[in-house]
Amino acid sequence: MSAAPPNWFVCGIRHHGPGSARSLRATLAALNPDCLLIEGPPEAEEVLALAARPEMKPPVALLIHDPEQPRRAVYYPFARFSPEWVAIQWGLSRQVPVRFMDLPQSIQMGLAAAAEAAAPADAGEIQPEPAEAGQGWRQDPLRHLAQAAGYSDSERWWEHLVEQRGRDADIFPAILEAMTALRESEPEPSGEGCDLREVRREAHMRQTIRAAQKEGFQRIAVVCGAWHAPALASLPPAKGDAALLKGLPRRKVAVTWVPWTYSRLALGSGYGAGIESPGWYDYLWSLEGAGAQAVAVGWMVKVAHLLRGQDLDASPASVIEAVRLAETLAALRHRPVPGLPEMSEAIQTVFCFGDALPLRLIGEKLIVSEQLGVVPEDTPMVPLARDLVREQKRLRLPPEASQRSLDLDLRQPGDLERSHLLHRLNLLHLPWGARERHPGNQKGTFHERWCLQWKPEFSVALIEASVWGNTVPAAAAGQVRHAAEVADLAALTGLLEAVLLAELPTAATHLMGRLQDLAASACEVALLMDALPALARILRYGNVRRTDTALVGQAVSALVIRICIGLPDACGSLNEEAADAMHQKILATHEAIGLLQNEGHQAAWYGTLRQLVDLPNLHGLVAGRACRLLLDARQWEAAEVSRRLGLALSPANPPTAAAAWVDGLLRDSGLLLLHDDTLWQVFDEWLTGLAPDHFTGVLPLLRRTFATFAAPERRQMGGRVARGRTPSRSAAVADEDFDEASACGALALAAQLLGLSTGGDT
Repeated sequence: MSAAPPNWFVCGIRHHGPGSARSLRATLAALNPDCLLIEGPPEAEEVLALAARPEMKPPVALLIHDPEQPRRAVYYPFARFSPEWVAIQWGLSRQVPVRFMDLPQSIQMGLAAAAEAAAPADAGEIQPEPAEAGQGWRQDPLRHLAQAAGYSDSERWWEHLVEQRGRDADIFPAILEAMTALRESEPEPSGEGCDLREVRREAHMRQTIRAAQKEGFQRIAVVCGAWHAPALASLPPAKGDAALLKGLPRRKVAVTWVPWTYSRLALGSGYGAGIESPGWYDYLWSLEGAGAQAVAVGWMVKVAHLLRGQDLDASPASVIEAVRLAETLAALRHRPVPGLPEMSEAIQTVFCFGDALPLRLIGEKLIVSEQLGVVPEDTPMVPLARDLVREQKRLRLPPEASQRSLDLDLRQPGDLERSHLLHRLNLLHLPWGARERHPGNQKGTFHERWCLQWKPEFSVALIEASVWGNTVPAAAAGQVRHAAEVADLAALTGLLEAVLLAELPTAATHLMGRLQDLAASACEVALLMDALPALARILRYGNVRRTDTALVGQAVSALVIRICIGLPDACGSLNEEAADAMHQKILATHEAIGLLQNEGHQAAWYGTLRQLVDLPNLHGLVAGRACRLLLDARQWEAAEVSRRLGLALSPANPPTAAAAWVDGLLRDSGLLLLHDDTLWQVFDEWLTGLAPDHFTGVLPLLRRTFATFAAPERRQMGGRVARGRTPSRSAAVADEDFDEASACGALALAAQLLGLSTGGDT
C-alpha cells in the first residue's frame, strides 16, 4: 500500500468521509491485518468493546474529561460512515486487536493544566498554548492541489476525487504521495513556527507503531488523518521521539461514550474536523451499492416528503423534473454522478421556485440532519447521569436532537412530575427544556409549555453537577443551597420560586430561612420591591402545583409593610435614570400586590401611592404613573386626575417636568387611552380647555409622549378626534346650538345612500 516497510501500511483518511470509509473497508478486507492502530485517545481502549454492541447506534462520541475539572473535556465523535468507526467495527467483529495511538489525553490535559498554572505568573499578556502556536504552517494545504486541478474549494476537490470514488483500495498510496509532496513544500515541523502539539502527536503515533512491531504483529494497519500519513510511513530513530515525549505532565482522566448529534458533527457547529453535510453522507452510506439514479431519486423523494410535511407543494412530477435537472447539471460540469451541489440547485429551482428559504429547512432537516445517537445502558456514567436516564424512561421523555414542544397539564400526576424534572434540570444549569409563553399559557394556569432539545454538551453538565448529589432532586437541592449563600434578596426570591416549581421542599425550607434573615436586615426599599413579585407569584399560584406556601405568606406581609413605609423616602430627589428604574419597580410591585388579592395589602399600597403624589419634589414620571394607577384602581375619580393633570401642565412648571408627568400618565397606554372613556375624557377635557398660547407651549411635549404609541393607535385617536369629542356627562347640547336645516340635509343624504329615498325633497 505504501513505501513503508512491509509489516505496516498507512491509510490516510478524511475524518467522517464516507468515500474514505468504503476504500478503507476494501483495503482491510484485502490485506487482512493482524493489528489495527487508529488515530484516537489510548485511554478509550477500556470502553472500546462497547462499540461492538448492537445497542450502540452512531452518531456517538468518546468523552474524556478531567474528574477534578469536568469542564476540561474533549470529544471524539463518530458517525457510522466515519473511517475510524468502520475500522473499529471491522477489527472488533474479527477479534483483531484494535488500539488507539494518538497522544494520550492525560498528557494533553496535563500540558493544558501546566500552562494554566503558569499563566498568572507571566508578565504582560497570557501567551497562547503550544497547540495554538503554529497553526499557520499547515492551514488548508490542500488548496494547492485543488487550485492545480481547477477547483476553487479544497473541500470540493477532495469530495470529487476521494469521497466519490467508492471502493478504491488504490487511493491510499495516491493520498500518501500527495501529502508527502505537500509536507515537503511546507516549513519543517521544528523551530519557532512549528505546532509542538502536532509534533508530539506524531511522535507518539510512531512510538505506538514501534510497540506493535515489538509485540510481533506482522501486518499492522495504521489509520490516521491524511496529513499525518507521511510522518508515519517511515520510522526514524526512536531516540528523537522518546526525547519529545519524556517527562510530560499527566492528569487523571475518565472516559465514556455519549450520544452525539449530526448537527454537532457539522462544520457550522465549530467542530474542527466538521463536515458540511453529515445527513447527506449518512444517506449515501445507507445506499451503498445503489446506482447514481437511485441515489438521486431517493434523495428527491426524501425532500418531497419533508416539504409535504410542511404543507408545501412537492408533486411526483417535481421529483422527476428535479432528478433530471440534477443529472443534467452533473453532466455539464463533467461530474460522473450528481453531488450535493447539483442536488441542492435542482431542489431550489424545481421545488422552491428559486426561493432559498425552503432550502434552509432542507439543509437543517436533511443535509445536516438532527439524528441523535444511542449508547448501551451499561455504558460508564456518573450516578447523576444514570438517574436522569431512569427518570427519562419512567416519565417517557426520551432525549431528542430536534426541537419539540411539550404541553403539560399540571392537574395530571404524570405531567406534574415531568414539570418537576425539567425545572430541576434548569436549576442544575442543564436547560434541556425552555419555558414557552403563548396566549392562554400565562402563569397561574394549569398548563406549562416547554420546548425540548437535547444537546451533547449536557453530558459534561451532568458530570459537573454530580458534585451536588447522585440523583436529580438531590443535586438540584445541593446546587440551590450553594447558590443561596451568595444570593441577594431578589436572587433569593427567584431561587425560591424555581425551587417550589421543582418540588424541592428541603431546599425551600433552607431558602426561607435565608430569605427571612436577609429581609430583616435589608435597608434598601428597591431590593424589597425586587423580591416581592416572585413571592407574590408563589402565593398566588402555589396551590396549582400543590406546594406549601404558608411560610411565604409571612415574608410577603413583612415585605409589603416595609415597602409601603419606605417608598416615599426612597422616591425623593430622583434623577431621570433613577426615576425610570423606580417607575418599573412600582409597576412590578403594583402587579404583585394585585396578584395577592389581599385587601389589607391593597389598602396600604393605595395609601402609599396617594402619599407619593403629594410629595413636593417627586419626579413627574413617578407622580404621573401613581395617579394613573389610582385611576385604574377606581381609587380616584376622573375629576381629581384631571385637576392634577392641569396642575402638572401649568405654565408654572418646567416643560421637562410637565413632559415627564404626562409620560408617567400615558406611557404604553395607547390602546387603553382609546378604549377607556374615563381616561380619554380626563385628557380631552384638559386639552380642550387650554388657552391657545398654553397649548402651543405644551404641544411639543405632548407630541413626544404620543410618539411612543403605535402608528395604528395614533391613527385611531385622530379618527376619534375628527368624529367629535365625546360629551361629558355633565354637559348637554344647548337647544339654541341645534341647526335643524343642516340636520335635515344630513338625513336626506343618509337616506339616499341607504336606498330609502324615492326622489324629490325629503
